[in-house]
Order: sequence, then C-alpha cells, then structure tokens
Amino acid sequence: METRRLQLLVELSRLGSMRAVAEATGTTTSTVSQQIAVLARETGAALIEPDGRRVRLTPAGRRLAEHAVTILGAVEAAHLDLAPGAEPNGTLRTAGFATAIRAHLLPLVSELATSHPRVHLLIREHEPDEALSLLTTDDTDLALTYDYNLAPATFDPAVRASPLWTAPWGLGVAAHDAHRDGTTVEVFARFAAHDWIVNSRNTADETVIRTLASMAGFTPRITHRADNLDLVQGMITAGLGVGLLPAGIPTFPDVRLLPLTAPDVVLRAYAVARHGRLNWPPLALITDLLTERSTRPDTTGATAPGPEATEPTDGRGTAAPSDRSTDGDD
Repeated sequence: METRRLQLLVELSRLGSMRAVAEATGTTTSTVSQQIAVLARETGAALIEPDGRRVRLTPAGRRLAEHAVTILGAVEAAHLDLAPGAEPNGTLRTAGFATAIRAHLLPLVSELATSHPRVHLLIREHEPDEALSLLTTDDTDLALTYDYNLAPATFDPAVRASPLWTAPWGLGVAAHDAHRDGTTVEVFARFAAHDWIVNSRNTADETVIRTLASMAGFTPRITHRADNLDLVQGMITAGLGVGLLPAGIPTFPDVRLLPLTAPDVVLRAYAVARHGRLNWPPLALITDLLTERSTRPDTTGATAPGPEATEPTDGRGTAAPSDRSTDGDD
C-alpha cells in the first residue's frame, strides 16, 4: 500500500470530508477520491460509504485508518533511524503553557547554546488543547500540556505523553472567609453559596470545581473567568468569588489559600510527542532534559505552575508573567 494513500485516509478519518482533506493536503477533491478508491482496491475492502452529500468511513475504513497511524509512524521512525546516534541537529518546534516554557524550557536555551549549539528551539505559547491540535496537524514537534488528577486528559493513541512534574492546588478565598480547614468536600461545602472564578482559556479547572461541588452536594455558580492568576487573586480580594490557585505560593494580603485534601487536587504536566518522532535526536534530547529537570528539587516543589511573591502570576505554576494565558489555565 502506498503510504501517501494511507495518509489521505488518516486525514479523512480526522477531518471528515474529501474537501477538507484536499484543502489540508494541497490537492483536489477528485484526487483524494481517486486515491481512496485505489486504496480500497489494494485492500479488497470498501473503505467509505455515502453519508448524505458527504462520505464516511466504513468499519473496515476506520480499522485501516487505525493501522495507518501505526504504519505511518513506523515509516517516519525508519527515516529517522537512517542516522542512528547522530548528533542532535535542527529546529525543534515547541508549543506549551507559559509555566512550562518559562520555568523549564527557557532555562534549557542557554544550556543548549553550550552543549548542543546545533539544536534550536522555536517556542509558541498555547493552551493544552491548542498545543495538541498543533501536534496533530504537524505544526509543532513537542507539546507541553497539563491536566488535573480530577480532570484527566485523554491522549490520542498516535502520541506519547511523558509525565513531567506534579503540583498541588488549593482554594483561594478572601482572608475573612478563611475558616478552619477540612477535607476538600468540607471546604467546598462551606463555599457553596459563593460565586466561583474559573479560567477563561481552559475548562480543566472548571471541571475539577464542578466535580468537587457535586461531591459536596451543590452546583457551583460560575460567574467570572480570568486567564491570569494575579487577576484571580484581585477578584477574590474584591469579593467577587473564590477559585483554585497553586499551593505553596505567596498570596495577596487579603487572600488565603485553603489546602485541598481527601481528595487532593493535583496539576500534572506532560511532554507530548508523536510516536513517529520520539527517536528524533533533538526531540529525544529535549524530552530527556525536561524530564531530568522536573525531578530536581529546585524545579519541582512549587513547580506546580503558580505565581511568585513579588511578580505577576500565571496560570499553573511558578512565578509568571501577568497572564495566566501565558501558561493558560495550566
């Protein structure tokens, strides 16, 4: 089977229409249709069927598309294997949330200048969904993403997610509301009547809040959204509501952070790459360096992306630029 035809089938599975595949691959709808027809003859199975004015994959087509992902990954890996043990060389495109970029990726730039001067990083700040989408369309090589233990992400089988660091989160409340501690459910129950603040660029923390509120027997009143943890603390200070914040970070004078335990709320960061690229020397190098850096005492602890004392704070970890957007709701 011609791998080009397999690629078209995978794109049809992903995009859902011949026209979209043609636009994405720079060809014509007629060519896509012809190539899928040839592939059907090669396999001896009907791969598509009419669906109104469009087409859809048959069960055999869906199954072949699943195989095609593995086949194409293996072919790409084979190309990379032509230069085994080669010195890392090239530009690695990365997309990720701000805390991961600032606290973990940027420090590598100066290290690479000395240790691997032929490796260059191209960095773009994106929320997890955006970064994973770029990975799917081959517009980035490495995605730095996050999820929460109570709102786990589902990764496509075509990629591998390597765990990096984890970080606990708590509930940010006005200082005068900071009553005694308790379990997470007990803490949430005490704030059932309050307004709740969530991230404006990512729904993960909202999912966590709704899950825990359900366990506490109420539906949270989501009223405000902000992609900047500095702004979230300002909203809390102004009495606009309560919201999740990274634990172990300095807070505004009028904000208190209540620990959330039983169940814990934990942010989990990942380095995500496509299976066909895992052995590419620059990608393997950066992934290994990020994994090693995440285990260092000075880059974990407060690693859960979160804000710093005298600096603006971003979404999910250490000190950050003022926008949580810079690191999303990470």
